[in-house]
Amino acid sequence: MKNLVLILAVIFCVSAVDVATAQLTKKEKKEWKKKLKKTSPEQFKRMYDENASLKSEVSSIQGQLSSLEAATGEKDAKIAELTEQNRKMEAQVSAARKAIAKAKEEAEARPAGSAIGDDGVVFKVQIGAFRNKDLSKYFENNENFGGETDADGVQKITLGKFRDYWEADTFKKYLREMGVNDAWIVPYKDGNRVAMKDVLEGVVQ
Repeated sequence: MKNLVLILAVIFCVSAVDVATAQLTKKEKKEWKKKLKKTSPEQFKRMYDENASLKSEVSSIQGQLSSLEAATGEKDAKIAELTEQNRKMEAQVSAARKAIAKAKEEAEARPAGSAIGDDGVVFKVQIGAFRNKDLSKYFENNENFGGETDADGVQKITLGKFRDYWEADTFKKYLREMGVNDAWIVPYKDGNRVAMKDVLEGVVQ
């Protein structure tokens, strides 16, 4: 029985050691045989159980490490996405600031009395249509803010006044970037709202 325990102990130790450390010298083998002879079955069982427990713990830690690496990868991807969104927002803010600065320069350089009139073709940007809300009191003395009420009682609010269609289109795009998703261009001719097809030839030219 004792010999069987020793044989099992030898088999266990040989299978448990790492490949790099399994190549023992003759002297080391002799020393380990002496230690094995002094090992009781209880000690051997305890060593075996501890080895199994450590293997299980290592396996659990490796699983946790894999989960942490996956979570870190997801966080890195989210950070990259937010960084790109922030870059785009900064670009939009920069573009809006440049447009405001340019409009201010043009307004300062414009001679007195050169405001755009209602004669001919004018383009405005409609930003909303409201029922039972009268904003007409704000139209007075605000050249670039206006509106009109249709036969159904819906008041259509516009911003800006442009002779050039493409300037109106640029302004519309800035408004949409700032969150006014319903902004769109409406043409007027001699103060009256008309269909775009009625002024399309002039727009193309």
